[in-house]
Amino acid sequence: MSAYIAPSQIAERQLAYFEGKHVLVAGESEDLFPVELVKHCASVTVFTTNYGYYRQLQPYQQVKSVFGAEFTEDTQADMVLLYWPKAKAEAEYLLAMLMAKLGADTEIVVVGENRSGVKSIEKMFKPYGPITKFDSARRCSFYWGQCQNPPQSFDMNQWFKSYAVNYKDCSLTIKSLPGVFSHGQFDTGSELLLDTLPPLSGKVLDFGCGAGVIGSVMAMLNPSIELEMCDISALAIESSKKTLEANNLKGNVFASDVYSDTSDDYQFIISNPPFHSGLDTSYNATETLLELAPNYQKPRGELLIVANSFLKYQPIIEKSFGNCETLNKTNKFAIYHAKK
Repeated sequence: MSAYIAPSQIAERQLAYFEGKHVLVAGESEDLFPVELVKHCASVTVFTTNYGYYRQLQPYQQVKSVFGAEFTEDTQADMVLLYWPKAKAEAEYLLAMLMAKLGADTEIVVVGENRSGVKSIEKMFKPYGPITKFDSARRCSFYWGQCQNPPQSFDMNQWFKSYAVNYKDCSLTIKSLPGVFSHGQFDTGSELLLDTLPPLSGKVLDFGCGAGVIGSVMAMLNPSIELEMCDISALAIESSKKTLEANNLKGNVFASDVYSDTSDDYQFIISNPPFHSGLDTSYNATETLLELAPNYQKPRGELLIVANSFLKYQPIIEKSFGNCETLNKTNKFAIYHAKK
């Protein structure tokens, strides 16, 4: 059984493409294949928007890893290995950024699961140059191409989508980069959570802040709070920062892999927690969030989350807090509340 995800396994079958190259890995990469790749090419740099993956790579000094929403480092890279992301718009964003950065003559390898829509690369790469599918295995595809046309310059600011959210008497402008949860719309779970929140005070953490909708509404309705917002995604971090800025609101927005970079003295931890990792469903981050929450709160700190009704979060909350009540419920969502 390979230790690598299926897209890495298909790349591993085609190591000849990487010989002697300076490879820049980007996209939905989530295993240690880049460490293996170092043995077969001149250098490997990983650019990731996922803070958890960035932390996973830290012990491996042979791979240079860069975390952020935009790759701005000086680089020798002459080939991109793009793991196809789950959001097509994010693939467009990454391509535009990386081709603008690396320029004409850059080679590209694209790997991805067929169900993720990786075939879209055939049309998407046309403005840059030719790309061809050379292998398929494990329900994945392997493409190789080359940027032959001078790419357009890249400006991240042009990639933010703006939309208005009206909540109670608040009118907010939300700024969101491709691939960020709540991209272009106000999600009904978040709205139910906001409807249920008590008046807030003290230090408040919006965990998994996405484009910053929940945090911004909380800051607008409770101007005296000390707002912190965290997410594992660099694209979400930049989106939330821009959303706060657009609405003249203040908050500390930062990357965190669950509680890796948070404070430990929150009065409120509030979340519409994520349960997707790549194409597959994953509850690990949320379960850790709930299990450890009391360790990051002041005495009598409170937790409020919204979750799909079918998710069995009450027992986890009950175990860590010793109490859990359902404050609100629809046929799709439930709001859970616990007190330390």
